[in-house]
Amino acid sequence: MTVTINSIRAAAARLKNVAIMTPLISNTFLDEKLKARVFIKPECLQHIGAFKFRGAYNRLSQLSNEDRELGVVAFSSGNHAQGIALAAKLLNIRATIVMPSDAPKIKLEGTQRLGASVREYQRATESREEIAGEIARTTGATLVPAFDDYEIMAGQGTVGLEIVDQLAEQSLLPDVVLTPCGGGGLLAGTSTAVKSIIPKATVYGVEQENFDDHYLSKQAGKRVKVSGQAKTMCDALMATTPGEMTWSINCQNVDDYLVVTEDEIAMAVAYAFRYLKLVVEPGGSAALAALLSNKLNIKGKTVAIVLSGGNIDNATLIECLEKYPSSA
Repeated sequence: MTVTINSIRAAAARLKNVAIMTPLISNTFLDEKLKARVFIKPECLQHIGAFKFRGAYNRLSQLSNEDRELGVVAFSSGNHAQGIALAAKLLNIRATIVMPSDAPKIKLEGTQRLGASVREYQRATESREEIAGEIARTTGATLVPAFDDYEIMAGQGTVGLEIVDQLAEQSLLPDVVLTPCGGGGLLAGTSTAVKSIIPKATVYGVEQENFDDHYLSKQAGKRVKVSGQAKTMCDALMATTPGEMTWSINCQNVDDYLVVTEDEIAMAVAYAFRYLKLVVEPGGSAALAALLSNKLNIKGKTVAIVLSGGNIDNATLIECLEKYPSSA
């Protein structure tokens, strides 16, 4: 089993009138700055403020009645947690989420507000995988991974499908597509959709500098683990190893990986707020950060980027805006 354009189209049918078909927007100021046609897919405007709802609903909507009765369990720093919580609420399924105690408050509160039970854990001393696994064993709940699941990836792939379809409505094809990359689920789904329809398009994943496991894995030709000890604003990109399933797809479909610094991320958050009028969380701004810091020569090209989430604490947003009072 894997992710195919057919499984992504099937996910799109399940998500129709449930998920938000986020717009594909452009900004004249950004186009002039980068000397390219840049189209932005703002998944920060999706339900729960992130693309994660797509995969969560696609996965949960296919559970049997028996499995729905037993509930679901997941572990996440926030966006997958909220995606599962909302999908479970809509489908009348009980959900338990294992979340780090230092997760952004906006994500913790959002998960609880959607009706999920939250089991907090300490990153330094406890294993979220072990906790979630024990809950699944003792309750019979279905464990739903954040990214290493083909139906999760197919749901996320609807982002790429929509990008291609929305550009086609303008008689355009993307030359380049960039998405943030944590565990690789969004990238796996999006790259599958884009490459299936437009094989010549170039697809990049973008990582934070201390969580560049996909970049290192590509260099090594095999999955590489990073320490995961470094501090970062990008809680959404803190996966330390590419998923086994996601890597099986991304090592085939993704042309390359770009790495951005914490400062470049902060600048992108400020830029999005000030000039695009979008609230984007640090991890969600990685693709924009790559363009603004000239990681690629995109002059004259048609480029699509995903802003994958907008769940940012007030303090972090203020910090980015103060650090980059003018990021033009």
